[in-house]
Order: sequence, then structure tokens, then C-alpha cells
Amino acid sequence: MGTIRRQVLLNSLKVYDLLLMLLSFALATLAVSHQAGNFTLAEFLSMRVKISNLVIFAGLVLVWHLIFLVLGMYASRRLAGRWEETKDILKGSMLGTIAVMLGAALFHIRMINTLFVITFLVTNILALLISRIVLRVTLKRIRLHGRNLRDILIVGTSARAVQFAKKIENSPELGYRIIGFVDDEWAGATEFQDAQYERVCDFAGLRGFLRENVVDEVAMALPMRSLHAHASEVAALCEEHGILLRFTSNLFDLKLAKSRAHEFEGDSIISHYTGGMMEGGALVIKRMFDFLVSLILVVVLAPVLLVTAILIKLTSPGPVFFLQNRLGLNKRRFKIYKFRTMVPDAEKQMKQIEHLNEVSGPVFKIKNDPRITPVGKFLRKTSIDELPQLFNVLVGDMSLVGPRPLPVRDYEGFSEDWQRRRFSVRPGITCTWQIGGRSSISFEKWMELDLQYIDKWSLWLDFEILLRTIPAVLRGSGAA
Repeated sequence: MGTIRRQVLLNSLKVYDLLLMLLSFALATLAVSHQAGNFTLAEFLSMRVKISNLVIFAGLVLVWHLIFLVLGMYASRRLAGRWEETKDILKGSMLGTIAVMLGAALFHIRMINTLFVITFLVTNILALLISRIVLRVTLKRIRLHGRNLRDILIVGTSARAVQFAKKIENSPELGYRIIGFVDDEWAGATEFQDAQYERVCDFAGLRGFLRENVVDEVAMALPMRSLHAHASEVAALCEEHGILLRFTSNLFDLKLAKSRAHEFEGDSIISHYTGGMMEGGALVIKRMFDFLVSLILVVVLAPVLLVTAILIKLTSPGPVFFLQNRLGLNKRRFKIYKFRTMVPDAEKQMKQIEHLNEVSGPVFKIKNDPRITPVGKFLRKTSIDELPQLFNVLVGDMSLVGPRPLPVRDYEGFSEDWQRRRFSVRPGITCTWQIGGRSSISFEKWMELDLQYIDKWSLWLDFEILLRTIPAVLRGSGAA
């Protein structure tokens, strides 16, 4: 596709997305108006619009558009998967809706209530998803008929280059046509020779090849350590010719890490990260959700907190709260808050009863711990002792959902580095192991469930874990 036609398509897509936003806003307004029963559709359309309201609405539209730009919604998505685009649509719509809610709170727009927000968000997400699916299907049919194709040149003949080429060939809907490979002769290119691909030139002949042939994109698949000089020359040539350069980001053959590209002060930065959590809109939503829900729970459960504190004070000497150093995000230390369930000198007695430990690994747990007070046993059974951690969530040391924060003593007993990946996310009050057996599971299984949560994380998974934690707590299964 030519540059002019591409710009026309992109600009049309931007305008179309804004029209969908306006349509969703109008439908949400009608839903609220119908609920209130204040006026008919004809009366709604005949209403006069104040200049101040128009300015506010224009500002919201601009913010909405900027959010989509920042998320890369209008960048080239030829190689992007459908799920990746879906996640960006969800992020953009949610962040845009939050912006609308903030605008409503700031300018006292009474019309934007719960029904409005739900209608607006659902309508916009569905409209965007349907439009992107239609666009993908249309482009796929066009490309399968030999139009809208891009000629790609692959630099390198290693196994990684061959695998990349096969992925391109197995996805004809992407609209790529491999015009050949660039590399010098070398003895280890057996997989390339077996695949019977064509080497169109060596590194010395690349400049001439680019001058004489149509090349839309160049894909770099060279081992950077041994052929960095050649890779730099290829990149410089692509820059001179204005040719799009792509390269596989897995330069270090990492097994779990994902990658994402950023631009910083004119430099391209590739970030490798493991798991589903990375800085972005979803984490902002997670933090906002944590704060709001924790604040609501603290207010609602205030009588429970007060009664519990009184019971502890009346039945056992010592402080009401148990404070202990725990390891949080990236092993930052913080004070965790819990209701005290043991005798005051429980920490000092630990060495005397370490032989009673009932779990494997560095973690210390005893089902019938002799240090637990009668009231403490009830608090642990009902998990009421965990409620003060809501204050840890409010200040940002913890999340509602995440791997449980471990004491320094337990961490010092870790023997495997892969287990330490659990500290790459903010710890939580509840997690997968809480709903899968709680403290009755082994240490190894506990670590596996924590890493499974990190790798599969999503906002929906957090919500699911929270819902499943409630019956687990009510049953008191595995509590200790």
C-alpha cells in the first residue's frame, strides 16, 4: 500500500473511532434520559448546547484520541495478533471511560451515572471490536487475492531466520512476499539449505540490491554478538533508503520473557519482561481498583475491625496488631499489618518449635501452633486477622490479589532463583494458592501457583480470584 493511501486509511480510521465514541456517548445519554423519563428523542435532539459544555466535550474527545495514539492503535498492526489488538482496545476504552468519569466528577456532570458509564463502555468496546474484525477480514481477503502485499527481505540464514520465514509463509493473510535472503556463505547454514530458500546477495552486494529492487521491509535475523558490524551496516542502509527495518527481539534466546518496544529521547528501547504485568493502562486500573475497594472495605468493616481489636486487648496481653518485615515488589521491605493471633513473644519462641514445622521448604507453618491464642485461632479460621492488610493496600505496599508477602526469614531460605520471580509483582492479600488449598499445599506447589498467576495475569483473573476467595474463606479450608 502506498504511503498516501496508507495515510488516508489511518486518518479515516481515526475519524471513524471518534465517530464511534460520539455514537456510544449519544446512546449512553439516551439510556440515561429514557431511565429518567424526562424527555423524548425529538426533545433531546432539539436541545440547545451550551458553549461551556461543548468545550468540555471537545476536551474529552481530545483526551480519548490521545489515549488511543499513546497505546499505538494507529501504528502498523500487520504483524500484531488479534488478541493483542483486542487488549489494546480494552485498555483504550477503559482508560477513556475513566477520563470521562473524571471529567464528570470535575465539572459536576450529573448525567454521567453508573448506567451511563456501563452503556458507554460496553457499546464502545463492542463497536471497536466489530470494526477491527471487519477491517481484518477485509484486508485478509484483499491480500489473499494478491493485493496490498509488501515485499520483505530477510537478512541472515540462521535457524532463527528460517523459522521467521516459515511463520511468514504460514500466514498469507499478513500480505508478505519474501523476495530472498541476505548473508555471506557459511558452513552452518544447513537448515537454510534444506529449506531451499534463495540467497539474493551477500552483505557486500546489499547496497546494490536495494538500489535496483523493490523492498518494502527488511527483517533482521542475525546473531548480534558475532555479526554486530554487519547488522549496523544493514540498519544504516535501511535508514538511508527509508526502508522499514524489523528485527526479532529475542536476541538472548529467553524462554519466558516477552518484549515491547519504546522510544526514549530519540532512542529505541526494547524491554524484556516476564508475566502478564507490565507498566501500562491495565496496571493503572488494577491500582485504582485496589485503592477504591480497600477504602470501601475499611469503611464497611470498621465495626468488625473495632470489635476484633477490643477482643484481642481483653483476652491477651500485648499489642492489638502484629507488625513484621515482609518482602514486597522487587524485594522492597515493608511492615505488614495483621491482627495479633499469637502470644506477644511468639517470634522469640520460634526456634524452640522449628522441629514441628509441617511444610517443606523455607516456610514455617504448624496447623496447631501452641503459640496461637484462643481468639487468634478463630481469627485465623475466619481470616479476620488478615483484614488490617487493607491498609497496606491503601498505601501501595500490597495489592488485593498477588503472591503472598513472605517474611525475611522465609526468603533467606530460598534455594532456587526461579522462585524469586514471584517478587516481580506487588504482593497481595489473596492469590491462586488461597483458593487451591490455602496453607495445606506444599511449598513447591505454592511457588508454581504464584508463577502461574504472574504468567497468566489479567484484570479478569484478579476479579475471578477475589470471587473464589470468598467461599474458600467461609469454608476455612487449609487456614493456619
